[in-house]
Amino acid sequence: MLTKRIIPCLDIKDGRTVKGINFVNIRDAGDPVELGATYAQQGADELVFLDISATNEQRKTFASLVKDIARQINIPFTVGGGISSVADVAPLLEAGADKVSINSAAVRNPNLIDELSKAFGAQCIVLAIDARKIDNAWTVHTHGGKNATDKKLFTWAKEGQERGAGEILFTSMDHDGTKAGFANDPLSKLHDLLQIPVIASGGAGTKEHFIDAFILGKADAALAASIFHFGEIKIPELKAFLNTKNITMRMN
Repeated sequence: MLTKRIIPCLDIKDGRTVKGINFVNIRDAGDPVELGATYAQQGADELVFLDISATNEQRKTFASLVKDIARQINIPFTVGGGISSVADVAPLLEAGADKVSINSAAVRNPNLIDELSKAFGAQCIVLAIDARKIDNAWTVHTHGGKNATDKKLFTWAKEGQERGAGEILFTSMDHDGTKAGFANDPLSKLHDLLQIPVIASGGAGTKEHFIDAFILGKADAALAASIFHFGEIKIPELKAFLNTKNITMRMN
């Protein structure tokens, strides 16, 4: 089995890390620079930093904050929020981000995936997809989950791969913040459909949920936020637990 990755997600609003439940009721979960450094020390494999205010309030991710976080950590780091052009990406990569995550802008303009992949390489491009089950179909949503689209999860993920995305970050909005487990059925289908890695997001509440995401969901990586930010699950303990269940982890 390939090494599986554990990825804390830092949702940023007004320079602070926050975490909502089902995309609302945002709580303050601390300073992103401190949190990022702590996670790197604890053995996180990667970090994701999403400026959740950026798309809605039409402002760009602050490269200066990325620079501060990058200065403190030595693990790969993805940044997203308000990215809608090649010109938006270069400053973020120069500030120390390893990858960029695109979501709403790619739905609006799918050619953006091709342009970014061609300019920076597929390994830098993460296509984030927020979806919710409506009438038995996983429907893609944009703008932090506010707007339903006519795109469906599986066809959009496949198109993203064909256009040059290097990874899919799938968040189930039905599971996000519930701590009831990941959306393992669609995750497994994504794995079978795609050749690129799939990151599971939305629903982490227990160590066992990560086993299910990796075994049942066949995910390459699992992302979580509040359980890490509020100390409910510690990363070294989680990775040691997964190792005992024959899930290969990079250990510090």
